[in-house]
Amino acid sequence: MPRTRSTRSARPFETVEAPSDGAVVIAVVSLTLLVVLLGALSASPVWLLGLLVFLPGAASALCTARQTMFVAGWTTAVVVATVLIRHGDGRSWLDRLLMMLLTCALGLAAVYACHRRIRRETEMLRLRSTAAAMQRHILRPLPLLTDDVLVDGVYEPVQEDRLIGGDIYDVVVSPWGTRVLIGDVQGKGLPAVGAAFAVIGAFREAAHREPTLTALVDALDASVVRHNSYAAQTGDDERFVTALIVNIDAQSEVQVINCGHIAPQLVQDAAVITPELTSGVPLGLAELAVEPTTVDWFAFPPGSTLLLTTDGLTETRDPDGSFYPVTERLNGRVTLSPTELPRALYDDARAFAGGGSRHDDVAILSVRRSPYR
Repeated sequence: MPRTRSTRSARPFETVEAPSDGAVVIAVVSLTLLVVLLGALSASPVWLLGLLVFLPGAASALCTARQTMFVAGWTTAVVVATVLIRHGDGRSWLDRLLMMLLTCALGLAAVYACHRRIRRETEMLRLRSTAAAMQRHILRPLPLLTDDVLVDGVYEPVQEDRLIGGDIYDVVVSPWGTRVLIGDVQGKGLPAVGAAFAVIGAFREAAHREPTLTALVDALDASVVRHNSYAAQTGDDERFVTALIVNIDAQSEVQVINCGHIAPQLVQDAAVITPELTSGVPLGLAELAVEPTTVDWFAFPPGSTLLLTTDGLTETRDPDGSFYPVTERLNGRVTLSPTELPRALYDDARAFAGGGSRHDDVAILSVRRSPYR
């Protein structure tokens, strides 16, 4: 059995690095000299207050704990030395003592704040690393290459701090060909993510077990129904899932079942074709269907590309309220490779919206038929 091969790893998290020790020393010494010079010129130690407030506080927000301890110690030493040198300036010993104690207290507070910040950042990094590992198992990194197709795409949750949203996709190599799923869970938030997990898990299991697409869709519908029954017990709302399930094998035609989802676009010979599909009910609502689940067939010759999307792309609006014209924009990009096409459409949709905030998750998949079929 052919295996799915991923040629791109998940995007790593970017972390903000602390400045080097040398940079910290240079910055602290330079600022100290500047403050001491200004204090001497003004004949007033008030300038030292800027050093007290700025240096340890800034270090606690930007530096490591060791660097913050250095800055706090350096600041305390400079202030104590300056106060002792200026002991004849007419100020009482109590004023000088309070200034030294205040400097020491601010330094200790900065070190404590730095330790707290680093602890929180470590915990967040651990949580995000765990979430990234979960994402790699829930949503496979793209592109994915099988004996039948090359699948690439873009997946962008509406909340950038989340790794997965209500849009879903998956690719499974089964004994009956490569099976591709793209879907959109009704609603947003964590309950929608729970329904997404349920559908993806059911798809991976049933795609290897069910020889027909209709049986596969029945299994997916049952998974959503079960999820809704569990959700009702906890007081959550019921969900339905629009989905498009595609089966590509060695035959020249492709099998598709549309469960209330957006129809795919076929790019063939520099032309864009929208196949006519029967639109069934979304997953989770099979009991409401009047007609049985229908499998559609259409030609999918070697070298052609299927574009699968969610409504996060098709319902993108410009500042005037007009919807993003997917077919029109796709016509101008038919020469792009399957790895370039999804990102080009996504970037174009963002530009079409005027760079404003998005209101829905976006998933765009390009499925290129192997030219050797």
